[in-house]
Amino acid sequence: MWIPTLVLCVLSATGELPVTPPVPLDAPGPVLPAEVPPPEVPATVLLRLTIDRMGEVSQVEVRQSAGVAFDRAAMSAALRWRFQPARRGEEAIDVRVDVPVTFVPPVHGHHIEPVASGHAGADVSPGEAVAHGSGDARAPGGAASETESPPAAPAGTRQDASETEHSELLGPVAPQPPSFSTTVRGASQAPPPVAVGDFHIPVGQLADVPRRSASDLMLLAPGVMLANHGGEGHAESIYIRGFDAGEGKDVELRLNGVPLNEVSHAHGHGYADTYFIIPELVESLRVTEGPYDPSQGDFGVAGTVEYQLGLARRGLTASLSTGSYAARRLSLLWGPPEASEATFVGLLLRQGHGFGPNRSYANAGVMAQVELRVGDESRLRLFGTSYGSRFASPGVVRETDVVDSRMPCAPDSDSQFFCSYGPNQGGAGQRHILSAELQSRLKRGGRFVQQGYVILRQTRIRDNFTGFLLDTTPPDGERQRGDNTEGYYRGSTLGLRGRYTPGLTLLGQPQPLELGYVARYDDVRTRSRRLRDSGGVPYATVFDNQVRTTNLGAYASLRVAPVSWLTLRGGVRLDTFLFGVDDHNRPTEDRDGPRLPDESLEAYGFFASPRASAELRLTPRLTWLTSAGLGARSSDAAALSDAELAPYARVASGETGLGWRLDGPLALEARGAFFATRVSQDFVFDETVGRNQPVGASQRLGAFVSARGTLRDRVDIQASLAWARATLPVPGASAWKLWDGTVMPYIPELLGRVDASLRGTTRVAGQQVDWNVALGHSAIGPRPLPLDRYSAPIFLFDVGTRARWKAVEVGLSVENLLDTRWRESEFNYVSNFRGPDAPASLMATRHFTAGAPRTFMGTLTLHLDLQEDSP
Repeated sequence: MWIPTLVLCVLSATGELPVTPPVPLDAPGPVLPAEVPPPEVPATVLLRLTIDRMGEVSQVEVRQSAGVAFDRAAMSAALRWRFQPARRGEEAIDVRVDVPVTFVPPVHGHHIEPVASGHAGADVSPGEAVAHGSGDARAPGGAASETESPPAAPAGTRQDASETEHSELLGPVAPQPPSFSTTVRGASQAPPPVAVGDFHIPVGQLADVPRRSASDLMLLAPGVMLANHGGEGHAESIYIRGFDAGEGKDVELRLNGVPLNEVSHAHGHGYADTYFIIPELVESLRVTEGPYDPSQGDFGVAGTVEYQLGLARRGLTASLSTGSYAARRLSLLWGPPEASEATFVGLLLRQGHGFGPNRSYANAGVMAQVELRVGDESRLRLFGTSYGSRFASPGVVRETDVVDSRMPCAPDSDSQFFCSYGPNQGGAGQRHILSAELQSRLKRGGRFVQQGYVILRQTRIRDNFTGFLLDTTPPDGERQRGDNTEGYYRGSTLGLRGRYTPGLTLLGQPQPLELGYVARYDDVRTRSRRLRDSGGVPYATVFDNQVRTTNLGAYASLRVAPVSWLTLRGGVRLDTFLFGVDDHNRPTEDRDGPRLPDESLEAYGFFASPRASAELRLTPRLTWLTSAGLGARSSDAAALSDAELAPYARVASGETGLGWRLDGPLALEARGAFFATRVSQDFVFDETVGRNQPVGASQRLGAFVSARGTLRDRVDIQASLAWARATLPVPGASAWKLWDGTVMPYIPELLGRVDASLRGTTRVAGQQVDWNVALGHSAIGPRPLPLDRYSAPIFLFDVGTRARWKAVEVGLSVENLLDTRWRESEFNYVSNFRGPDAPASLMATRHFTAGAPRTFMGTLTLHLDLQEDSP
């Protein structure tokens, strides 16, 4: 028979309305098949239920197994339970609850006669529900928070004759009214946004939309475009909020709190590669566009993107994909049934020839995380990842060479379009991360989080943007050796971060105060060399530095609600940097005579960044949010002088807009805002060095609208449209004239994106089959190029579909459905790719990297629970 024990734990976001737990109304007991013997020792099945706004159990998962027979009996019963729904204030909300169901053996010497229905016990109504503030809640964005809730009202009890009879069979144990045990999880919403452009994005059903890597998940935020001129494995160039953020110089990227931007990288300060992240393990993203949250740090000029990991499905999932151009992909994901979503192991292997010459790639990565309880009030999360990759790069090609069919490929237009000059471009990289995070609940609703991490990183990237143009002083009698550039980076990072929320109250209302700190030390070797076009032998050093950087920072933020319709948020962040550089590429002789080629220097920098916002609640569903803040980007250590007060790029940004939200079975959210930004020192791509170079101050005006709608687990649609104009201001002009000036190159003014997924079930030959159809569409407006040129607009469509029968799932995805010929990256400058003896033209012409044609990928997936029957 089964005896549940009752403890109900409720959690909600700090500072939000208290959550009233769900109250059980009808909880029939589990049904064991007659042929299943009773357990010899107590057997407990831990279920996780999703209780919707109607009080119905919409989903059941086994968190801890007691054997297949007991699991199925408990799950079958749970699907029939009914509740008064949980509420935040007066509004019904969805919650997830953990329910232990225990099957106990009969007392020795007694025999239990099965009832006609096969019950191991009689149907019962729940007993008294007790609520208190222990437990653990997780918001969709992955943040955890809790607050004590008042006890729920008693639901009443009932016992019938059969229940009394079975209770008496327990012998010396006195009969007790049955009760119900739950722990509410995930009931709270994500923390309130600090700006209209602060998005907590659960991936959810939109994971069905075809994507090449975890980088593409950034497209779920409005105003984001990705481009890649370096191949499958090279970091994406990010365009966001009117910024050409390069490979990370203006966007702070984090993974579960671990920073990914690499200081003084040879390919560009702030380089951040996210290819190592396994897409299936990304539970959500937080994308904060603009510097409005005090917790945002270095590189958060255009904003911050943080990936949160989690694996909802328990058991083993094995997926094998193959498709166009010899693409192959194998992923293995495992979530122990008895553990939470924060515990998982994932393996991903990828390789392929690419859709043209010099586009092959191969990479492998593993990610693992475990969450452990440390006493009743703390949990420890351990995370590790290891990744290695190698890739070839097609580089850029001159448009005139393609039009005139001078490329070293077949003369037809497609072969010319996808061709490449030579095989000496590409790269390789390795990354290893270890992280430990301890989260502790304190009295009065407080929380303390402490994290430490270690990163080991190595990359080598070779590219050539100009051909044979820059080797102006070759040895006597020799031809130009080529403009191939090799960027090398090897570094280690040690870091600590923490935050403390004391759980203060004022006038009877929670007033969330958060104090945080960061400490990061980087020790890196960063080097750039010129290589011979033939053989790739280095012939000149551009720079060669050993860099040591220490970043110490602290922030404080406070949210207060003086009246019910107004919420004020404010804070300040302080950052200090100490730079130490050993320059190994100094001249061997100066005006005073011979000297050593090594020199050391130190520099120091400090900046403070205040940030604030005001939220006005116009109606229960409509809010008006205005935000302003200062941010900064640290200096590239390679450009510093000894004893210099290190200069920083400062950004001032403001935003105002509206947000509207509707909860229910049909959930809708819409946002729209205008923003303005000014940066003291911006960068633009320079083909002669193959990286972004400073150009002075810049400014931006922009606006965006976005909306997302979901209907239970059936429909999920998100759409966004963003406009931004980035200019270099006229010297001496007023800072308020944000419209005037020269348009910055390469940054599109218009960006649109639609992601949609439709799921359903049907019956084929009497068997239930789950199916899905998904669509992704990107619309990119013309991009300005140097010398008053513009690229063509781009319209891309990706579709995917799948069907699942029991444990077997098959899928097909098609990217670039219309087989559009598009240019992923496009430039306009002078080059010479005709050879070392050809005269160099001084006329700028277009260069581009071809985007992928239509590609197919078929997938076979097996969902295995790996649970054994127990007697």
